[in-house]
Parts: sequence; C-alpha cells; structure tokens
Amino acid sequence: MSIDVNNESGTEVDEQAILDIARYALTRMRIHPLSELSVIVIDEDAMEQLHIQWMDLPGPTDVMSFPMDELRPPSKDDDEPPQGLLGDIVLCPEVAKKQGEEAPTQHSMDEELQLLTVHGVLHLLGYDHEEPDEKAEMFGLQAAIVDGWRGERGLTGPSPAPTVS
Repeated sequence: MSIDVNNESGTEVDEQAILDIARYALTRMRIHPLSELSVIVIDEDAMEQLHIQWMDLPGPTDVMSFPMDELRPPSKDDDEPPQGLLGDIVLCPEVAKKQGEEAPTQHSMDEELQLLTVHGVLHLLGYDHEEPDEKAEMFGLQAAIVDGWRGERGLTGPSPAPTVS
C-alpha cells in the first residue's frame, strides 16, 4: 500500500502514527495492497480555504476527504479487492488539538489526528454520517478500527470518543 503523509502545517505531528493507522484501516477494510492514499496536514488558514471552496462552509474544519477512484471494500471475504487511487485526506492539527481538549475523554492532538485519519479513510470508502443509521455504522466501524489499532500497539486507556460531526 502506498501512503504518503505530507505535513505542510508547521505543527509537529506524529506522522508515523498517521501512516500506521491509515495502513491498518485500509488493511482492515480489505483494500487492495497496491492502492494509493495521500494524507496532507495543513494549517487553519489553508483548511478554512478548502472548507469554503468545497463545502461552502465558513471556518476551518478537522478533516476533509477527496475521493479519486471511489474504491469500496469487497462485499464478500472471497472477493478480490479493487486496486486504485483512494484519494486525499486533509487534516488540520490546530482544530484536532481543540477537539481533543474539549472531548468528554480529553486526549492529545495526535490521538485526535489518528481518529480523524480513520474517519477520512472511511469517507474515501463511501461511508457517511448524514443519517442516524449511517452515523451509527460509520462511527461504530471507526471506533472498532481505532480500538484494534491501539490494541495491537499495546496502548492502554480509552480510545478517543468521536468528536467529528
């Protein structure tokens, strides 16, 4: 799996953890190992510009996803997953830091960025949270992936609760 993490934010982030959790999420979702993903970390001003341009919403947001080939997980365990360009995930560490501090279970900016990376991956794979049933499915899957990744790394304590809306 080819995953590029490019930090253009000026904020120090745990790029290796972002890479690792993205790879874990894609493997868990059975995405073809030759698929490609780009993760870009930007500052609040750049994120606000993207948020206005693509969503017509003011202010910076935490994560945005830009799908390319609209890959989906295979429907059955024995299906061959398709290969292609997943797209781009854009993260904003300043927003992530604020969300982590304001969450019911306070957590670090890096933990929030890990959660947001999984959230972005799921959006690239066609998951959404507009409707209550979609939200339950997506956030449940997101929690399972983050918990699984944390468990494999021997991280203790509760996983960050979803703070993305």
